[in-house]
Amino acid sequence: MSITTHRLQFPLSREDARRPRAGDQVIIDGEIVITAGLPTHDRLLRCLDGLETAPMDLRGAALFHLGSYSRDLEAGGFELLYLNPTTSTRFNPHMPRLITGFDLRAVGGKGGLGSGSVAAMQTVGCVYLSFLGGGSTLHSRSIRSVLQVGWSDMLTHYRLVRLRVEGLGPATVAIDAHGNSLYAQVHEAAMQGLPDILSGLRTPVVDA
Repeated sequence: MSITTHRLQFPLSREDARRPRAGDQVIIDGEIVITAGLPTHDRLLRCLDGLETAPMDLRGAALFHLGSYSRDLEAGGFELLYLNPTTSTRFNPHMPRLITGFDLRAVGGKGGLGSGSVAAMQTVGCVYLSFLGGGSTLHSRSIRSVLQVGWSDMLTHYRLVRLRVEGLGPATVAIDAHGNSLYAQVHEAAMQGLPDILSGLRTPVVDA
């Protein structure tokens, strides 16, 4: 089966977010926002509640669960040395509201998101991209510049960082903007095969 690869400019338009289908691959050029922090997601929800001001404009952005090694420079500025995906399922309670509240066009990391997020993505037109776990070298060489850093009072890998990247990926479209999820498909296939697996486990072993 052939795989369709899309090279797209980020942040995505609504139309471009709806183009890739589950199973396709995407190569990313342009601007993305990254964080690996649960406390960061809590603060983002506070922003939607009007209790705090967002440190950057996230409307229509790509928000990726990408961990990083970074540091503040003595001469000023912020240096980001590598990227590596973290598990998105940790953020399942936050993501449906963040997707709709900020009208996100792309989210991603590894491990996928739950049905609530899938529904939110379908509503606004948002795609989930799965990045290669442990692919730090591949991901990090796409970094071109740090454009903006938000919430510098937090640990460096919890901060919101807006990056310019070139050739980030390929990332797999694991959940598309039409509600199709590779994770749901795998789960369904596994559940269909479960009775045969359990039946086989109950079959007594006969010594030769």
